[in-house]
Amino acid sequence: MYFASGSDSSGSAADSDSEASSAAGAGEEESEGNRSSSAVAPAIIRPEDCHTDPKLLKALVENHKRSFPYAGAFLVKNEEDTDSNTVTRSDPKKSIHGLKGKELLKHLHEIGTLAKITSIQGDQVLLLGHCRLRITEMVEEDPLTVKVDHLKVSKRLMLTLELVKRELEITKLQQSIAKAIEEKITGEQRRYLLNEQLKAIKKELGLETDDKTALSEKFRKRIESRKEKCPSHILQVIEEELTKLQLLEASSSEFSVTSNYLDWLTVLPWGDYSDENFDVLRAQRILDEDHYGLTDVKERILEFIAVGKLRGSSQGKIICLCGPPGVGKTSIGRSVARALNRKFYRFSVGGLSDIAEIKGHRRTYVGAMPGKMVQCLKSVGTSNPLVLIDEIDKLGRGYSGDPASALLELLDPEQNANFLDHYLDVPIDLSKVLFVCTANVIEMIPGPLLDRMEIITIAGYITDEKMHIARDYLEKNTREACGIMPEQVEVTDSALLALIENYCREAGVRNLQKQIEKVYRKIALQLVRQGVSNEPAREITLVEPSEQPTGVSIATEVENKSQRDSLAEDVSVHVIPTDFSCEKINVVSLTTKSEVDHYEHPKGVSKETSADDKATPTNTSGKMEANEHTEEVMEALVDEALVDKTVEKVVVDASNLDNFVGKAVFQPERIYDQTPVGVVMGLAWNAMGGSTLYIETAKVEDGEKKGALVVTGQLGDVMKESAQIAHTICRSILHEKEPNNTFFTKSKLHLHVPAGATPKDGPSAGCTMVTSMLSLAMGKLVKKDLAMTGEVTLTGRILPIGGVKEKTIAARRSGIKTIIFPAANRRDFDELAPNVKEGLEVHFVDKYSEIYDLAFPSDSQALAS
Repeated sequence: MYFASGSDSSGSAADSDSEASSAAGAGEEESEGNRSSSAVAPAIIRPEDCHTDPKLLKALVENHKRSFPYAGAFLVKNEEDTDSNTVTRSDPKKSIHGLKGKELLKHLHEIGTLAKITSIQGDQVLLLGHCRLRITEMVEEDPLTVKVDHLKVSKRLMLTLELVKRELEITKLQQSIAKAIEEKITGEQRRYLLNEQLKAIKKELGLETDDKTALSEKFRKRIESRKEKCPSHILQVIEEELTKLQLLEASSSEFSVTSNYLDWLTVLPWGDYSDENFDVLRAQRILDEDHYGLTDVKERILEFIAVGKLRGSSQGKIICLCGPPGVGKTSIGRSVARALNRKFYRFSVGGLSDIAEIKGHRRTYVGAMPGKMVQCLKSVGTSNPLVLIDEIDKLGRGYSGDPASALLELLDPEQNANFLDHYLDVPIDLSKVLFVCTANVIEMIPGPLLDRMEIITIAGYITDEKMHIARDYLEKNTREACGIMPEQVEVTDSALLALIENYCREAGVRNLQKQIEKVYRKIALQLVRQGVSNEPAREITLVEPSEQPTGVSIATEVENKSQRDSLAEDVSVHVIPTDFSCEKINVVSLTTKSEVDHYEHPKGVSKETSADDKATPTNTSGKMEANEHTEEVMEALVDEALVDKTVEKVVVDASNLDNFVGKAVFQPERIYDQTPVGVVMGLAWNAMGGSTLYIETAKVEDGEKKGALVVTGQLGDVMKESAQIAHTICRSILHEKEPNNTFFTKSKLHLHVPAGATPKDGPSAGCTMVTSMLSLAMGKLVKKDLAMTGEVTLTGRILPIGGVKEKTIAARRSGIKTIIFPAANRRDFDELAPNVKEGLEVHFVDKYSEIYDLAFPSDSQALAS
């Protein structure tokens, strides 16, 4: 920076420009060798490093003594900004300070700053910038003195003003935020200090204890009532944790973990048991109230309760209720709990893959919780509840362990007396807990668990049972839940039967309940659209204000006609006056006009006022007019209430059922009244229940050595092997029955099981396949209304199958009269309820030759090949 004396010292201050110029000028005073390194931060300028011009300093001192001590400050140009830089190039040692006059002026920027000389101390000059200047001409060369023009910078000032305003607003906002935070902190600090003082005062007066003491007292009070029943090792752990709690700071994380742990330890029902009820008759009544049918299941449960009565305890057994969805497995478990007077708790393990859900988390984890059994004990409040473990056949297995192994420890009577939860880390006695499990397919239950269970199979319901359940349970409950009166709707037996057969063929009744709910929702909408409202009855009191003793001004809760109309529809309330001169008028609920006409008025009051009463002096004309007006009001209310608001009853039958539930979901399973040649009806079952299926065989082509078999219908490996075995057996049987028949040698066969979109597999279709192929080979029809099931070996032996009840129910549903079962399944069939077996002709066979005689009873049905 270079200073020059100005000939004009007037102008306005511009501190920001002055500061910028001074800073830039300070950078110019560095050695010229460092100018190329613009990225390097400027070094600190020391006074001894600056050049001192005695003449310039003298001129500045003189200016400082004047009344207007001002000087001009101009930056020196960079080398590349000047044309006449030959001096410095030719003589690098010669600096700018050696230049004079015009040479020096050429090296200065035209624009500079008018600065006020505030102080001069030795060689140091302190300047305060005011405004910008422009050099117009040189006045004196040594020291350099120039004439200048003052620059008015308005646009720059406006921009500066905007920046200043913005900064001002930001500063105000920061101040307001800081003030609000300070006030909040101050308020919280004040509240905290006052609370602490209050606690200290209460503590001194004995009115309150601190948090740790209060928690300890709460935990001790909990366990005090169970101290005699609680195991000693549990009491020891609780005492140790309480001592530890007193030594911890309330703000520490360990304090929270310990208090939560103590909370769980002290809340569990150590040694508390509910009194069991082993009354078999009571249990029978409860089971019959809650479930229709299921005689064999109820009998097994009653046997279980009877054994418990003789033993004095029902623990030690694990019951597994196995059956299709919707047959009432969960509700049976709830009924058993009610019969035994035990608390009931249910949790599902379907898809469970984390053993921590059963055994709990370690307390070191954030958000750790005990397992399901500890949560169960806390919830029910007793140590001997009935715990229903749902969907045990759908257990998962993940990276965090095997839940089946954890359940083994939980369920096994030999292990659960000392069940160890990871969170509590103390042994818990679960031997008094009665466990009931549910499953759809027992084959999916892990072997070690299945080995410890007593299986009770619930096969499902036949049509008659579903009819009773729908009529006695589902329909009644649904009607009440929808707020519909019995006289407002009628669902016929034909409608329920059609609903069961065409919409709800499942083994259970859950879908049947959904369909009945759908029907009643539509009925409710129809009734509401007709103006029906089944709201509770309301009373109306007519009151005569006491301020008008000579008149009867009636005030009612019915404020307008629309309300009276609604009231008449809802409750049919009719008002009968008892005394027109009293302040209250009785309200009597009558339902017909005749009841109103024959209503007996209280003594001394008649429906119409007598002439003698009208003539008495006490009855003024005003009073009589009021009585007449009152009678008119009463008659009007009675007439409005008696308006006939009859609503047509909604009737649901088989003809209009589709208006409520849509088109039928199922078509009849039975396709043929009489199966054609090569077609035989078989029986199958799965987790959803039993069903019938046809096995069809057709000849594709003839020719020498063409004997082959093609199977379709999305069959599994087991059924494909059964088809191959059946084809081999058919060759042997045909050779025995008709030695000259070369059908299987020359014919290529196609065996198909309809409903190809449904995967099928299982070991019970062999005998049906053999019969289908023989029917085609011999050209004989199979006996009408016949269905069969069973696996056949190469030697012709019939092996036992599963799902006897489900298959029997499916046969009854399809109108089958004759069923063939393996002889080994006779016991399973004998255990079925009489209503399931009623009307069926059942044959039990050991060899296929017996099936042949039943399926082809005579040769009169033979057809031409």
